[in-house]
Amino acid sequence: MPSVLIVDDLLSIHEMLEAVIQPTGFATSFATDGEKALARYKKEKFDLVLADIDMKPMDGITLLKQLKLWDPKSIVIIMTAYASTESAVQALKFGAFDYLQKPFRVDELIATLKRGIEFKQFQSERAHTGLAPSAKAEDIEGRLIGQSAAIKKLVQQVKKLATVRSPVLLQGENGTGKIAVAEILHAASGGADSQLVRVDCSLSSEASFREGLLGANGTGGAWVQQAKNGTLFLQHLQCLSLPVQKELVSVLRNTAQGFRLICTTTEDLEKLTDDGQFHDELFYRVASLPVKMPALRERAEDIPLLIKNYAGKAANPHFDSNFVEFSDDAMGVLTAYHWPGNLTELFQVITKVVTTTETRVVTSEQLPLRLRELKHWPTLAEYLAGQEKQYIDHVLHTSRDDKNAAAKVLGIDVARLA
Repeated sequence: MPSVLIVDDLLSIHEMLEAVIQPTGFATSFATDGEKALARYKKEKFDLVLADIDMKPMDGITLLKQLKLWDPKSIVIIMTAYASTESAVQALKFGAFDYLQKPFRVDELIATLKRGIEFKQFQSERAHTGLAPSAKAEDIEGRLIGQSAAIKKLVQQVKKLATVRSPVLLQGENGTGKIAVAEILHAASGGADSQLVRVDCSLSSEASFREGLLGANGTGGAWVQQAKNGTLFLQHLQCLSLPVQKELVSVLRNTAQGFRLICTTTEDLEKLTDDGQFHDELFYRVASLPVKMPALRERAEDIPLLIKNYAGKAANPHFDSNFVEFSDDAMGVLTAYHWPGNLTELFQVITKVVTTTETRVVTSEQLPLRLRELKHWPTLAEYLAGQEKQYIDHVLHTSRDDKNAAAKVLGIDVARLA
C-alpha cells in the first residue's frame, strides 16, 4: 500500500484528507510543520509527500528544497491557496511533482496522487533494471557519434535520462541531433507498442494545435491519446503563442504522467520566461531536465568520425562507399567550416559528395564552394584587425539568427548581410 505523508498545520485538514485518501488505497501519516515532516521522512521515507505551502516555522517550499537535498527522487505535491499560485509555480522550479489549489476536488487530489505513484514506480523499476532493452548503452553511443568532451557529456546525460520519465527539454541549434535524442529516450521509456507522437509547433496552426493537443474540452486531443504510454514530442516549443501555452499547461496538469514529454527549443526559454514572453508554469513543467545540445563547431574533432559514418551510409554506383576517403586538404576544409546547419548540413554534404564522386579519394575541389571560400569562422579579434569583409562574406552563408548576431557584433545594418 503506497504511503503518503500529509504536512499541514491544521488538524482539520488532516482529518479531511485522511477521510478521502485512505479509502482509495493509500496509507496516510501526518506532520504539523516542515521540520517535523523532514525528520519523519528521513526515518520512514514515504512514497509521497503532500505539503501545504504556508506553514511555520518551515514552509512548504523550504521543506521541498530540504527533501530534494536528502532524497532527489522524492515525490512532493504542494497544496496552495488560490492567492499563492505564483509561489506554487515556483515550487515546480525546485522540483515539486505538481501542486493543488485549495479548495481542490477530491477526484483531482486522488488523480494527482496516483500519477505521483505511477511516476515513482517507473523510477524504481528503471533503477533496478537499468536501460530498456531497446535503449542499450551501445545503441546510444552508436547514434550519438563522437569522442569529444561535449558528446561524451551528452551521452552520459542521455543514459541517465533513459532511466527516468521526467519531462526533458532539448536546447540547441537546428540540426544538432535533438530528434535522435528524443527517439532514444522514447525507446527507453515507452513500451513495445507505444508511439512517438511528433508535433512541430512552428508548423502547426493554433486551430490544429488546439484540436490535436488540447482537445475540445481542454483535457487532451487525438495527439495526447496517441501518445498514451508513449512519448509526446513537441518541437520548437517557443513558437507557441502565450494563450496556447497557458492552455497547454492545463492539459499537462491532467495528462502529463500518461506519456513521456520531450520538448525542443532553439531559443533560451528561461530568458523568454524572465522577459514575460513565455509562460512561467509551462517552462518549469517542461524544463525540469534541460539538455544542451552542442553545435557541431563546438566539437569539430568529431567531424572525421561523423564523415566516416555518413559516407558508409551513402550509395555510390561505382564502388563501395565504405572505401571512400577524404584527402588531408578536404578534411581540413570540412573540419574548419563553421557548419551553421550542424549535423544535418554535414550529412547532406557528405551524402552528395560520396554518391557523386568517381574517385575513391575526395579532394577539396570536390567540396561545395561555400565550404572552401572561408576555412574558419573569424574571431572578433580578427574582425577588429580589419577582417570585416571576410566576416560578412561568411555570414552570407549562415542562418538568419547568425546574421542578426553578426550584425550586432559588427554594429552595422542587418540589410548589409542580406
